[in-house]
Amino acid sequence: MMESAIVSCHDSTIQEIGIERTLYPYVTGTSVLGMKYKDGVLLAADLGGSYGSTLRYKSVERIKPIGKHSLLGASGEISDFQEILRYLDELILYDNMWDDGNSLGPKEVHNYLNRLMYNRRNKFNPLWNSLVLGGVKNGQKYLGMVGMIGTHFEDNHVATGFGNHLARPILRDEWREDMSFEEAVKLLEKCLRVLLYRDRSSINKFQIAKITEEGVTIFPPYSLKTFWAFSAFKNPTKGAEGSW
Repeated sequence: MMESAIVSCHDSTIQEIGIERTLYPYVTGTSVLGMKYKDGVLLAADLGGSYGSTLRYKSVERIKPIGKHSLLGASGEISDFQEILRYLDELILYDNMWDDGNSLGPKEVHNYLNRLMYNRRNKFNPLWNSLVLGGVKNGQKYLGMVGMIGTHFEDNHVATGFGNHLARPILRDEWREDMSFEEAVKLLEKCLRVLLYRDRSSINKFQIAKITEEGVTIFPPYSLKTFWAFSAFKNPTKGAEGSW
């Protein structure tokens, strides 16, 4: 009797441990950028994965296709992003099982994600991510963002993390609705270069993905040419009295 009680207690402990999720972010990714352009939507992110303050991983892909019409990028905790992808796989599979000729568009996926993040926040067990969801369905471009507590909005260009402070001012000044693919990529690269200079969690290895009416294309990672001889980089404390 005592042995069975101990085994039962042990099993319940294992079950409780088994359903726990990330309580604090460990391996994290930095900013994700998204913008509409003439033919569809572009997403961009670097491939760095920070272990605490150490850039430990250099090939973490954080942009994934979702169903036929959507593209998802995530900053924040990588394991929580993997959990979100598992939820989305189940959602897309369940939708396909109806076999009714319809498929979930980016607006539906965005609504699902903001309900998911808000639900987990209400359980005091949030998923530590900020998400960018872009897509095209029936000729309509869609781009939205979801925060870790369920805050969400749509816009012509969005960003997470430091991108909100460093990239979006550039996008507000230079973005146009009729931008070609080449112009849009050039603008994104300008934003990514600024983030590389100013965000210690960013690395010079980026990935850009596009989604149009024809489908998703995720381009191979590449690096940008940089220039580190600016005087502010050589002597960042010049003129700052009392600074270390």
